[in-house]
Amino acid sequence: MPKPPKSVRGPGSTLGTKASKGGKGTRTQRLREDDDLTELGDLGDEYVQGRTLVKPDDQLELSEAELKEEFTRILTANNPHAPQNIVRFNFKERTFKQTSSVEQIAIHFALDGNMLHKDSDEARRQRAKAGVGESTSEAALSEVGEEAEVAAEGEEGEKEEAAEQQPPAKKESLRNQFNFSERASQTFNNPYRERATATEPPPRANFSATANQWEIYDAYLEDIQKQEKSKEKAKQLPTYKKDDEKTKKKLTVIETSSDDISRVSRASKIIERMVNQNTFDDIAQDYSYFEDASDEYRDQEGTLLPLWKFSFDKAKRLAVTSLCWDPKYNDLFAVGHGSYDFTKQGRGMLLFYSLKNPSYPEYVYSTESGVMCLDIHPDYPYLVSVGFYDGSVGVYNVQEKARGAIYKSTAKTGKHTDPVWQVKWQKDDLDNNLNFFSVSSDGRVVSWTLVKNELIFTDVITLTVSDIPAEGPDGTQLQLLGCGTSFDFHKKVDYLFLVGTEEGKIHKCSKAYSSQFLDTINAHHMAVDAVRWNPFHPDIFISCSADWTVKIWDHNYSDQPMFTFDLNSAVGDVAWAPYSSTIFGAVTADGKVHVYDLNTNKYEALCEQSVVQKKKTKLTHIEFNPKQMIVIVGDERGYVTSAKLSPNLRKVPKKKKGEENTPIDPEIEVAKLDKILSLVREPDNRDNK
Repeated sequence: MPKPPKSVRGPGSTLGTKASKGGKGTRTQRLREDDDLTELGDLGDEYVQGRTLVKPDDQLELSEAELKEEFTRILTANNPHAPQNIVRFNFKERTFKQTSSVEQIAIHFALDGNMLHKDSDEARRQRAKAGVGESTSEAALSEVGEEAEVAAEGEEGEKEEAAEQQPPAKKESLRNQFNFSERASQTFNNPYRERATATEPPPRANFSATANQWEIYDAYLEDIQKQEKSKEKAKQLPTYKKDDEKTKKKLTVIETSSDDISRVSRASKIIERMVNQNTFDDIAQDYSYFEDASDEYRDQEGTLLPLWKFSFDKAKRLAVTSLCWDPKYNDLFAVGHGSYDFTKQGRGMLLFYSLKNPSYPEYVYSTESGVMCLDIHPDYPYLVSVGFYDGSVGVYNVQEKARGAIYKSTAKTGKHTDPVWQVKWQKDDLDNNLNFFSVSSDGRVVSWTLVKNELIFTDVITLTVSDIPAEGPDGTQLQLLGCGTSFDFHKKVDYLFLVGTEEGKIHKCSKAYSSQFLDTINAHHMAVDAVRWNPFHPDIFISCSADWTVKIWDHNYSDQPMFTFDLNSAVGDVAWAPYSSTIFGAVTADGKVHVYDLNTNKYEALCEQSVVQKKKTKLTHIEFNPKQMIVIVGDERGYVTSAKLSPNLRKVPKKKKGEENTPIDPEIEVAKLDKILSLVREPDNRDNK
C-alpha cells in the first residue's frame, strides 16, 4: 500500500500541513481563511437577490380548476387552408360545376436538385461542353470486356474437361422418323398477279418531201380507201351471241373501274395551270415584268401592286390566323383558318396555295378545332406543325394521302389547356429526332419531340406575371401565370428566345434555365401580337401590339426602344423583309399595309395602302416572300391578297456586273442598321452598359 501524503489541500484552501494535524495554524493562515469565507458569503447574497419573478401585465388570473382543465385536439391529414368550393366552367354543358377532388397536400419546403440523369439530353450536353470524350469510357469498357472474355474462356475450358470425363449422352430420336416434314414447307404462296401489258411500238418512218396541193389530195384519197377497206372487213367478221357480248361488257367495266384515276392527275393539273395562266394573263405579266415608273417622281414613296386574291368557298367565314411560305418551293405557301372570337369557335382549315394556280388550293385539310398557328419545317418542307384553339398541337405530312395529322397531342400527352398562339420548328435533338416549340395562353412554353408514333413533350419554361406571389382570400400565396401570345428564337444563338405576353411584357428566356427569365421588358400597354428577331442583325428585334404601336428594340439596351411608330390602329402582325435589314411591314385593323425603310425615312412609312374592299375588314397577318419581291396579307374574312412591291420599297445595295445572282452580304446589312441605331442610342446608356 502506498503511504498517504503528509498534507491534503483542496482547491482554493489555504490550510497547510500544521493546520491539518493539530487544527491550529499560524496567524496569517487564519486571516486568509476568514477573508475567503467573507467573500463566499457576499457572493451567495447576490445570487439569492438576483432570482426575482417577473409577471406580465396581461397575464390571465386562472383558478386551480381552470388550470387543471384539459383540452383534447384531434389531428387530421386534411389541409385546413385547402378550399372546399372550387368550381370550374364546363365548356361542353356551358355551366359551372363544383370539383369533388381537392388537393390536400401542403408543401412546406421544396428544393430543386442539381443532379441530372446520365442518359438525359442535358447530361450529354454538359459532358460534351466539359470536353469529356467518349474515348476514355470506350477504353474502360474495352478493358472490362477483355477481362470478361478471359474469364469466360477459362470457364469454357473447365466445362470441356468435365464433359470429356463424363460418358456421352444419348441423343433423343424423333417420334416420327419416316414421315417428317417442316411446317414452313407445307405453306403455299400464291403468285403475284401480273397487270402489265406488252404492246407493240407504233410504226415509225422517216420521210421528206415537198408538199403541194396535189400530194395532199392524193394522201387524203389513200386514207379514205383504207377506211373503206377496214369497214368491209368488219362486216365480214362472224357475229357473236348476245350472252357473249354481255360477259365482255362486264369484263371491260371491271377492268376500267380498277384503273386509278390518279394517273391523269398530273396532266390535269398542268392543263388547269395553263387555263389559269391564260385567264390571269395580265396579272402574270405584271408579276414578272411590271416596274412602277412613277416611283422616280415620288418623294421616296412607294406603292403596292395588287396581284392575285386567294380564297376557298368553305373557308370564307373563317379568319386567316397564320401564313407561312414554303422554304424550298417559293411559289407555295400555307394558310391557317380559324376564329379569334371566343363566342364563334368551331371548325378550322389548313390550306396550301400556289402562285401558279390562284383559283383553287393545292392541298386541303379540315380540322375539328380552329387553326391558330402553323410553321413549315425548313429542311423537310412536307412537314407542317400546327397549333389549334383547343390547346392541342399536330404535325401534317403533305406527301401522305392521310386526311389528318400524323401526330397529335391529347390530354394524356400534355396538351395545352388554352389556345396555342405560335409554333416554331427547331434543330434536331442529340438523338436526331425532329422537335418544335409551342406557346399558349396557359403560360407554358413546351418542346415537342417526334418519336416513332407519338409526341413527347417537355416543359421549357412557365411564364409568371411577377416574382412576388399574390395572397388569396384565406391568406394562401398564389403564383399568377402569364399568358404567352408569341415567341421567336434567335437566328444564331440556339438557346436564346423571346416570349411576348398578353400583359404587354417581353421575356428573354433560355432553354437551359427553366426557373427564371434572363430579362423582362415592359414593352407595350396591351397584348404583344408578334415579336421577331432581325434576320441580319443579331441584337435587334421588333414587336407590335394592339396599343397601335410598333417598336424596335436592342436586347442589350432594353430600358427603352430604339424606335417607336404609332400606326393609329391596332397592329395585327409585323414582319422583317428578307432582303434588307432596315425594311419591315405591318398590318392594322383598319385594313392598311404599312411598309417602312429606316434607311430612307426613320419617322414615316414609305407606303400606307389599303388592300381590302370593305372598310371594316381587319388585316391579321403579313409575310414577305423569301426570294420574290412580293408580300401576302390575310384578313378576317378568309381572303389572302398578294401584292408586288414597287422599286422604292425594295431597295438593295447595287451589285457589280456578273454578281447579280450572288446572295446578300449580311455584314453590309448589319453595318447599315448599326449606322442608323448609333444616332438613336444615348451615350450615357452605352457607357453604363
